[in-house]
Amino acid sequence: MRRSGLLHAELNRIIAAMGHTDTLVIGDAGLPVPPGVPCVDLAVLPGTPSFAAVFEAVYTELAVESVTMASEIHERNHAMAELSARLRKEGVGVDEVSHDELKRLSARAVAVVRSGETSPYANVILHAGVTFR
Repeated sequence: MRRSGLLHAELNRIIAAMGHTDTLVIGDAGLPVPPGVPCVDLAVLPGTPSFAAVFEAVYTELAVESVTMASEIHERNHAMAELSARLRKEGVGVDEVSHDELKRLSARAVAVVRSGETSPYANVILHAGVTFR
């Protein structure tokens, strides 16, 4: 058993198997999962677990080169806009696309991780980086 960090066995396997440029989606409770893309469904109740909790758990385990977020966050989800600013400050590339485009891009993901989040546009595509230079 792991002492700390991400404890979810399936998520650990997915992250360990990812290669450079592979993508992993962390979504809210309403994000549709494209056909054929595996879903790790963590949602228990509305808001549980939160997007923020799931994001932080995965982000600490995965080498993230860039992220893709919905441009609508600036009008509809202040917390996601703050996350975008934080990631930019940390040197992570942040691309913004329409929410419809984000849903289309999700079809290429190795998996979608579904949180219980119910705030609008709480979705992100994580693009795997490398741990060496």
